[in-house]
Amino acid sequence: MNAEHVACASSAAVEHWDQIDWKRCERQVTRLQARIVKASREGRWGKVKALQRLLTCSFSGKALAVKRVTENKGKRTSGVDHVRWSTPQSKLKAIASLQRRGYRPLPLRRVYIPKSNGKLRPLSIPVMKDRAMQALYLMALEPVAETCADPNSYGFRKGRSTADAIEQCFKFLSKSDAPEWILEGDIKGCFDHISHRWLLTHVPMDAVILEKWLRCGFLENSNLFATEEGTPQGGIVSPALANWTLDGLESLLKTTFPSRKEKGQQIYSKVHLVRYADDFIITGRSQSQLVNEVLPLVEKFLRERGLELSAEKTHVTHIQKGFDFLGQNIRKYGRKLLITPAQKNVQAALTKIRGIIEKNKSATQENLIVQLNPVIRGWANYHRHCVAKRAFARMDFEIWRKLWWWSYRRHPRKNALWVKNRYYHAIGERTWRFAARTNTQNPLEQTSWKQLLYAGSTPIQRRRKIKGEANPFDPRWRSYFTQRDKGSTVRQTVADDRLSTPEGLHMA
Repeated sequence: MNAEHVACASSAAVEHWDQIDWKRCERQVTRLQARIVKASREGRWGKVKALQRLLTCSFSGKALAVKRVTENKGKRTSGVDHVRWSTPQSKLKAIASLQRRGYRPLPLRRVYIPKSNGKLRPLSIPVMKDRAMQALYLMALEPVAETCADPNSYGFRKGRSTADAIEQCFKFLSKSDAPEWILEGDIKGCFDHISHRWLLTHVPMDAVILEKWLRCGFLENSNLFATEEGTPQGGIVSPALANWTLDGLESLLKTTFPSRKEKGQQIYSKVHLVRYADDFIITGRSQSQLVNEVLPLVEKFLRERGLELSAEKTHVTHIQKGFDFLGQNIRKYGRKLLITPAQKNVQAALTKIRGIIEKNKSATQENLIVQLNPVIRGWANYHRHCVAKRAFARMDFEIWRKLWWWSYRRHPRKNALWVKNRYYHAIGERTWRFAARTNTQNPLEQTSWKQLLYAGSTPIQRRRKIKGEANPFDPRWRSYFTQRDKGSTVRQTVADDRLSTPEGLHMA
């Protein structure tokens, strides 16, 4: 039996959700995605369309789509129909319901989440069936999108992260002859204003299904509103559509500002793009080049897609003054480029941690530690690839100061030494470890501790940036991604405290 017949096998032989052979499903979908990549690379778009239809009609693709939406973080969040697939029977029935014929998406449920600037971000929640359909068609779209994507686009792409984008910034800006001017760009309401006409014309997927998603509308306070533009934030396929809309900008810049030869000498272009979703930077030779040549080109590129730059967040900055990008501050001190945690990012993390401590004035020490550790761990791991030792030390001190206030106010009649002995203990090399004894059922077992994590104990590691042309759906890159999964970072040795100063710390 060939791959097409296997991939399109019906669910008749499967009577229970637990009977599904997930490894076989993944192999069949991976095989089809590899064939889509090959056809895309060769420009055989008719073949691409046929393979995409084969994948979206397959039992394996439908089963994996249902599995994804019922096992992710949003599995308990329902749409306007208040339906959740929580039982094996409902999941198996859902696989059979994913049919193109007669499919009609329901309106989205609109909610709002706060942004860092105090404004609210609209979030649209599809129903479970629409999420599964989006996950199914995304399996067919992603191989094409990865094959045609910009090399230095890092947002919402498999195997890529903000650390790769920051490492690419270091690569462009650390050399002695590197460009010194940076255009910081941010697109105004990117997801909300993408042109539907442009998407339907250029996105290589089933246009009928795509149009239904784009025009399904949303419900807010029991009122139905039409969606005339944009792709809703909250949908599984929305990030891929946004990336497809913005892909092509890097190749446009390379074509417009190419490297050239003058008098037998190679002159390299200093116009480079690094993009993460709708946040991007463009380097340039001079301020006038970015303002008079690059900026109008970017605005024209975005205008064709129904987008425009945000005047508040778009700036031209010199590298000696530094700029913030993806929570990091990138700045040159003389000839030395340093990438450190941005002050706004540090303050936001401290505000969140202080808020947790304030809300848990009467909680036990162990419960407070359980709530604080994930926040500290996540923040430290995010910044562990840059020059962060000084920021880690400050974070630990501010947390200690707030926790000391938390400890002391609980016992106003006790002195400081009593409070210290009650909440802080000598564990390992630390004499002031904020820790609580955990309850053990076995009285003979040695006392164990629930300890507060310290940001400063996170090792600084150098990020090994992903190769720009790497494609996770291409079999030729399979061994490369396997090696990266084993360890994508290389330990950066920090010799002494001198490396915590701008003169001594670098990311070379």
